[in-house]
Amino acid sequence: MSTDGEGGPEAGPADGEFDHRKLDRTIHSRIRLAVLSVLAAVENARFTYLRDQVNTTDGNLSTHLGKLEEAGYIEVEKSFEDRKPVTRYRLTGHGREAFREYVDHLEEMLGLPGEGD
Repeated sequence: MSTDGEGGPEAGPADGEFDHRKLDRTIHSRIRLAVLSVLAAVENARFTYLRDQVNTTDGNLSTHLGKLEEAGYIEVEKSFEDRKPVTRYRLTGHGREAFREYVDHLEEMLGLPGEGD
């Protein structure tokens, strides 16, 4: 970050825009952020697809999916296909909105133009 020579920043984001408290703690985990990024790009995803995309273990993914479900950010659908259990996840409207706000805050912190700019 450049300064004006007096220790103050040059032109950049307005005061408070680097406030880390604006970032959603539920989303601000590498695995949960990756899961939401995948789910934002698809209608729904199987557990195994998410595991492979996020590159984590079954247990670790299950823990993070539970936190996202508890927050109301994702919905779970369990079914059977060829007598095998299949679990699918999808982003809820609330989850999509929270993810968008998270991304907007990051863009604001980085001084990037937002989607509406």
